[in-house]
Amino acid sequence: MIEREQLELPNGADKLLLHSCCAPCSGEVMEALISSEINFSIFFYNPNIHPVQEYEIRKQENVKFAEKHNIPFIDADYDKDNWFERAKGLEWEPERGKRCTMCFDMRFERTALYAHEHGFPMISSSLGISRWKDMNQINDSGLRAASHYPNLEYWTYNWRKNGGSERMYEIAKREQFYKQEYCGCVYSLRDTNAWRKQKERNRIKIGTNYYTDGSDYKEDV
Repeated sequence: MIEREQLELPNGADKLLLHSCCAPCSGEVMEALISSEINFSIFFYNPNIHPVQEYEIRKQENVKFAEKHNIPFIDADYDKDNWFERAKGLEWEPERGKRCTMCFDMRFERTALYAHEHGFPMISSSLGISRWKDMNQINDSGLRAASHYPNLEYWTYNWRKNGGSERMYEIAKREQFYKQEYCGCVYSLRDTNAWRKQKERNRIKIGTNYYTDGSDYKEDV
């Protein structure tokens, strides 16, 4: 049996709106919250994910995992045109650069708005569990988004600690989650394929690879 830290929402908050980027990243976060009997809902808003086939695979897998645990799942708009408009001029920014900040800001702004309109006092995100991301960059975006509304906070909990990163890998294999081989946006797909070409590796094939008990884990969202 897994021994987990008992979590409590800060400042006596009674429920949490969790922005989820995908099932591999949110799996451990969700199970940690469930273990601590925290009342939460999933908010799926990720207009960065490209192409639509990749978006649907990631979303439907997240829906299935939420349903398995009887967690409410809020499916927000796939307003990719808005995302591309905001990404103009940032097409060649590196990973963890200004384009990623824009992307986090956009997703958390919508999360914060929904939380404000539907009575959630606390928001957080599964994005921070990924070792490929800058946790400070993510937390800064979350704090900015929450600051626009009274009585709303962003929970900066470090989901990687106390074995969280390792359990994320274990859950991905146990559930045989879809293997995401790039961050999600068209520019990360472009750059990852360019790197693969340089290393004489095959281009990414959408919708083909899934985790098994013997597979290595790599999450990129």
